[in-house]
Amino acid sequence: MSQQSNAPQRESFSGRRAFIFAAIGSAVGLGNIWRFPYVTYDNGGGAFIVPYLIALLTAGIPILFVDYAIGHKYRGSAPLAFRRLNRKFEIFGWWQVLINVIIAIYYAVIIGWAASYTYFSLNNAWGKDPKAFFFGEYLKMSSDVGVGLDFVAGVLLPLIGVWVVVIALLGTGVQKGIGKVSMILMPLLTAMFAILVVYSLFLPGATKGLDALFTPNWSKLAEPSVWIAAYGQIFFSLSICFGIMITYASYLKPKSDLSGTGLVVGFANSSFEILAGVGVFAALGFMAQSMGKEVSEVATSGIGLAFIAFPTIIDQMPVGGALIGVLFFGSLLFAGITSLISILEVIIAAVQDKTYLPRVPATLLVCVPLSLVSIVLFGTTTGLAMLDVLDKFVNSFGIVAVAFVSLVCMVFSGCLKTLSDHVNSVSSLKLGKGWQCVVVLTTILLGYMLISEIIKIAQNGYDSYPTWFLNTFGWGMAIALVVVAAALSLSKWKQEK
Repeated sequence: MSQQSNAPQRESFSGRRAFIFAAIGSAVGLGNIWRFPYVTYDNGGGAFIVPYLIALLTAGIPILFVDYAIGHKYRGSAPLAFRRLNRKFEIFGWWQVLINVIIAIYYAVIIGWAASYTYFSLNNAWGKDPKAFFFGEYLKMSSDVGVGLDFVAGVLLPLIGVWVVVIALLGTGVQKGIGKVSMILMPLLTAMFAILVVYSLFLPGATKGLDALFTPNWSKLAEPSVWIAAYGQIFFSLSICFGIMITYASYLKPKSDLSGTGLVVGFANSSFEILAGVGVFAALGFMAQSMGKEVSEVATSGIGLAFIAFPTIIDQMPVGGALIGVLFFGSLLFAGITSLISILEVIIAAVQDKTYLPRVPATLLVCVPLSLVSIVLFGTTTGLAMLDVLDKFVNSFGIVAVAFVSLVCMVFSGCLKTLSDHVNSVSSLKLGKGWQCVVVLTTILLGYMLISEIIKIAQNGYDSYPTWFLNTFGWGMAIALVVVAAALSLSKWKQEK
C-alpha cells in the first residue's frame, strides 16, 4: 500500500502530558468506580491486592506496551497499524473497531443515566425506594425481553444530549477536542472523587466498610478464580487490546517515551481504582450500619451499586446527601464521557485512514448512525436486557477473543521482537526477553479465560435470558464481529496501488 500525497495529515497530541491525560481518561471509566471495589471485596479483600498488582505488572503494563508499540511505530488506526505490522493481521484491527461500535452504542445510555441522576441528586427524586424508581418510574422497564419501540422520554433526552456533546468534542480534533477535554475532566474527576472519599471516611460505619474491603482472606489466593478475576479486572480497566491505545499512541510525536508513559498510565489507573474502592466501601459501611445489616448484605457492583445502593446511601445521610450525589454521579458522568470519546475515536480514526475523509465528515459519518442505533435500542422500555447481554458477550467473547487470537499470531510470527525493538529505541525503560515471555504467559491465560467462559455460558446460559435472545444478540453478535471484520479486511484502501 502506498501513502498518497492527498492523504490527510495525521493529527497529534501537543505533547506527552496531553496523551497521558487522554490515555488515563480512557482507562478510568465506569468499571473503575462500580466494578473494582466489589471484585476486590468478593475475591479476598486486602489479599486480592496481591494478585491484582501482579496482574498489573505481568499483564496490564506489558500488553499496554504492545498496543503502544503497534500504534506508535506504524502511525495508524487499529486496522492500518495491524496491516502495516503484517498484512494478514488487518482483520484484528477491524475486529477491534467493531467491538468499539458495540460498546459505544450502549455505553452512551449509561452516561445518560448518570447525567439524569446527577440532577436527581439535588432533590432525591428517587424517593424512598430507589430500586422501584430506577426500574419502574425512570426506565419504565418492560417485562418482555426483546426489541421494542416504546420510548422513554426521561432516558431518551439525556441520551441524545450525551451524543450531541460527544460529537461536538470529537469534531474539534485530537488535540483541541480529546486532548483538551481530558486535561480538564481528569483533574476535575479526581478532585471530585477525592472530596467524596474524604466525606465518606467521616460517615458513621465507614470503618466497617473498609474492614470488609481490606481485611485479607489469604486462603482465597489458593483459588484460581481469584487470579483470573485479577487479570480480568486489569485487562478491562486499562483499555488494552481493543484499539484505543493503538489509536492514541499513533497520535504521539515520533520521539516519545513509550515505556515511561505506559507505567504512568498503568499506575494512575490502578491508583484511581483503589481510591474508588475506599470511597465506595466507606459509604457502604455507613449504609450497612444505618440499616442494621452486614456489609455483605448491601455490597453490590455495576448498575445496582450506582443507581440503587448509592441513592439509598444518599437518602440516609443526615447532611450533605445532595453534595455526595452530585459528586458521585458527576464522577460517573465525566469518567464515562472521556471513555466514550476514546471508544469512538477508534472508529473515526479507522474511517479516516480508510477513506481520507476530513475530521468533521468522518465524525458525523460514524457518530450519527451509531447515535440513532443507540437511541432505538436503549432509549426504550426494553433497553436494559439488551445492554446486559451485549456488554457480557462483547467483553467475554469480543475483547478477550481478539486479544487472545492477535497475541497468538504475533507470538508465532515473531512480531514481538520488532515491537520491543521499537519501544527500546524511544524509551527510558528497555524491554528484554523477559517481556516477551510475560506476553506469552498472558496469552495462555487469556486462552484459558476464553475457553472457560465459553463452556460456562454454553452450559448454563446467561442470567435466565431466553435462548433465542442470547443466540441473536449474544453469540450472533460475537460471530458477526469476526465475519464483518474479515470482509472489511478484504476491501481495498483508498488510493491503494
